[in-house]
Amino acid sequence: MKRLIIILLVFTFPISIYAQEGKNNPLKGRPDINGDLFLDFGFNILNNRPEDLNTKFFASKTANIYFQRAIKLGEKSGYTFNPGIGFGLDKMALKNDMTLVNDPDKGSNSSMIADLEDIYGEGTVVHKNTMALNYIDIPLEFRYHFNKSDYNEGFRIALGGKVGFLYNAHTKNDITTPDGVRQKIKTTQEYGLNKIRYGAYTRVGLSGFNLWAYYGLNKVFEKDLGPLATEASQFNFGLSIALF
Repeated sequence: MKRLIIILLVFTFPISIYAQEGKNNPLKGRPDINGDLFLDFGFNILNNRPEDLNTKFFASKTANIYFQRAIKLGEKSGYTFNPGIGFGLDKMALKNDMTLVNDPDKGSNSSMIADLEDIYGEGTVVHKNTMALNYIDIPLEFRYHFNKSDYNEGFRIALGGKVGFLYNAHTKNDITTPDGVRQKIKTTQEYGLNKIRYGAYTRVGLSGFNLWAYYGLNKVFEKDLGPLATEASQFNFGLSIALF
């Protein structure tokens, strides 16, 4: 996740600077471009999960990188339709030093929770245990701008939804084994995850700064293929910054 964000920032920052220089007064506000490049940062929570699938709040993070094009709905109506595309990068950190592994009783595309000490031996020290779910997302939103003369300035509110396509999922465990060897283990599997996610979201804020929230309408795992027969769904929220 960190590497992808850094790469995208390297490519988009010069574009943002160029756009800022194109305005007569760059200090006045955001550049006059028919679109937004959003960086969303926040937290990832599982709803309707069993107790043993509990996650750490601060370690379960999410980051979205979206470009959305603005289509005006009427002249100075305040309304726009904003389709887009981008990446949704979610991280879950299980409590009690647990991780996800394949469940052989349910086939190769499945998962169950396991104690890292049971896997690597009694006395294993767990420094970090996370699971990453990386999506290509297509956000679609309707936005109302209270400043009808300049959509880049003033308060605005958006309601919409997005569809995401899972392209990578992996666990990453940073441990010290009982014999004192520090290991970082990354395992990529399907884990019984749904390949598609969809849900509703909202975004409210001023100019380039917004608060956002996403509520998943389908389950994170396919039926009977996830750990503990979970029917957990996602709830994400956080702060959003528009680079341009």
